[in-house]
Amino acid sequence: MTTPESPATDPDDDGSTSGDAEAPLLSAPSGGLPTVVVDDAGLAASQAALAAGHGPIAIDAERAHGFRYSTRAYLIQLKRAGAGIHLIDPIPFTRAEIPADLSELGATLDDEWILHAASQDLPCLAEVGLLPKALFDTELAGRLLGYPRVSLGTLVETLLGVRLAKEHSAADWSQRPLPDSWLTYAALDVELLAELREKLQAELAAAGKEAWAAEEFAALAAGAGVPAPPRTDPWRRTSGIHALRTPRALNVVKCLWTARDEIARKLDKSPSKILIDKAIAEVAAIDQPGRQHLRTIEAFSRRQAKRYEANWVDALARAAGTPRSELPPMHLLAEGPPAPRSWARRDPVAAERLNRVREHVTALAEDLNLPTENLISPDSVRRLAWRPPSTLDPASVDVTLAELGARRWQRQLLAPALARLLADS
Repeated sequence: MTTPESPATDPDDDGSTSGDAEAPLLSAPSGGLPTVVVDDAGLAASQAALAAGHGPIAIDAERAHGFRYSTRAYLIQLKRAGAGIHLIDPIPFTRAEIPADLSELGATLDDEWILHAASQDLPCLAEVGLLPKALFDTELAGRLLGYPRVSLGTLVETLLGVRLAKEHSAADWSQRPLPDSWLTYAALDVELLAELREKLQAELAAAGKEAWAAEEFAALAAGAGVPAPPRTDPWRRTSGIHALRTPRALNVVKCLWTARDEIARKLDKSPSKILIDKAIAEVAAIDQPGRQHLRTIEAFSRRQAKRYEANWVDALARAAGTPRSELPPMHLLAEGPPAPRSWARRDPVAAERLNRVREHVTALAEDLNLPTENLISPDSVRRLAWRPPSTLDPASVDVTLAELGARRWQRQLLAPALARLLADS
């Protein structure tokens, strides 16, 4: 299971161990390593086996973030009682730029899915036609239970007493053939998910949090096939852009970033493998940069970037030719509240409201033994404090929280107290 944040990190592995004595290492799945499914006959056999199995389906996917532009799944792992583990390579079923269609397999998976960090894998599974009707997220369950570390490896070790080998978490899963050691790692990601789910479900029930988890899981399942909204000006996330001081410099970043993105998309390579962010920001800091400046920056002289020197020069020419009226603003207009550091100056009353609400949310989250962000998102707290509903009663605050995406369990815990705290001034 790879993560979109960084190719060097994995939600399954935070490097921690539990207890004083090292737990035994699980080095291979109990039923042996299955053959990877790469053709229609193998897919039909897996589909039949999974349909004949029973109970929930453990499922995981491996991507190649940090290596590829796309976020597609390069391996899908499934396990179901009575059916064993199945490893499916979706790439042979891909036609040109059209993702594999595994919807017939998806119809077989009609029971609850068990995933770890579901929000990371659901988009790439939906891309190939795999959508859950219901799910259980072991990472989210761990968060609701207040576990300080919720990686798959840590939870398995803490609750089941065994360790999972995690040495391939940063692998490039787009390469072929996949080594057996990698496939073993992938199979182990689903080997114990059902057992882990049972442990966590029992703890949720004992803690009185079973209904909370059910609402969270239902929301994840309902949103599984909904694409994320496009980000406004994604080029503004370029590392080092904060040091630039003029719209003209920002426009250089925009033009170079766009050129790099087009190349990366075409090659299906991670943009950072083409040209690192630092080089883009470095060029943008130069007054009227041109080809001669590119050749003085090491990153532009590296083989992959140098191959596209003409693209970079064209991007700089477009940036230089942009009329002043079309230059990007230094800052986007905020859709929500301003940064909290400015509240005391801009609206002292709102700043006091924010402090009161934050203190209450923090204390309540500690009492409930769960992370503050799982009780209510920081953005929702800021929006409520900056512009509270016109009528400050629990019902009105409940409606506002619902509009901000809060689940019923969160609203029941928060609305009465927040109505009172927002009204105090």
